[in-house]
Amino acid sequence: MAIERFAYRPVRKYSRMTTLITAIGVSLLLENLFVAVFGGQGRGFPQLLQDNAYHLFGNAAISKSQILIFVVSIALMVLLQWIIFRTKVGTAMRAVSFNLNSAKLMGINTNAIITFTFALGSALAAAGGVLTAQYSPTIDPLMGITTGLKAFVAAVLGGIGNIPGAVLGGLLIGVAETMVVGYGGSIGIASTYRDAVAFAILILVLLLRPSGILGTTVQEKV
Repeated sequence: MAIERFAYRPVRKYSRMTTLITAIGVSLLLENLFVAVFGGQGRGFPQLLQDNAYHLFGNAAISKSQILIFVVSIALMVLLQWIIFRTKVGTAMRAVSFNLNSAKLMGINTNAIITFTFALGSALAAAGGVLTAQYSPTIDPLMGITTGLKAFVAAVLGGIGNIPGAVLGGLLIGVAETMVVGYGGSIGIASTYRDAVAFAILILVLLLRPSGILGTTVQEKV
């Protein structure tokens, strides 16, 4: 919320490119600030569950951590959908995202709504960080870079602004990476290319369906 107040709000009146550059700058500042304070070495994270694996079929297995991540992700998706589509603040959020000036004319405190959105998004990011650390119990200040990029790819794949689409996109990327690790060797693709799969999917989606799987194409009237 403090970042929104002192970094984003002053540049909100400028182009979106200015906001994007500000976001990148704030991200790098936070990451390197914590590297300077805590160091860049990974540290152990306490596991909430004993990571026992349950065999499904063949060589497929699922761990308690993976079950926890899936269940919590679905619960957070349902909660976020309810907030956005069933509450007054959610209606205000959608109005502000649609047209900021019109929302102001309708009496919406746009600054408060944007601040609430940053708080909500940060809380969800914190939950994602804990789940990520639970799955791979070593944390460091730069651990979110790859995860954040893949989250962006998942959002684009599912459709920007579509919450179930983002979850679906994340599941599809996870399945694609797992298939590369499990079967890529048989077709000449090394398992080390699993991270490249997400970005290859991003390029294909942008070329073939920029609106995403569950996204809708909005026609602009001239």
